Amino acid sequence: MNCRPGCGACCTAPSISSPIPGMPQGKPAGVRCIQLGDDARCLVFGQPGRPAVCSGLMPSADMCGPDREHAMLYLARLEEQTRPT
Repeated sequence: MNCRPGCGACCTAPSISSPIPGMPQGKPAGVRCIQLGDDARCLVFGQPGRPAVCSGLMPSADMCGPDREHAMLYLARLEEQTRPT
């Protein structure tokens, strides 16, 4: 599945605990990644500095759904379910 133009939910909704170029402490959930371009595409896609969690997250019909709002809610629920206690 290809990413939806203008979405960027997967670069906003989840937290990332590993360093990201420009965000050495990673990012909290709900914060837009500094590497998300104005066109909602990853600026470090395929580059060595891209976090492994980003490389491993693959778009799917279940995750992306019909629109960005669906993807944001899906990823927020996943974030909540996998948060360390």
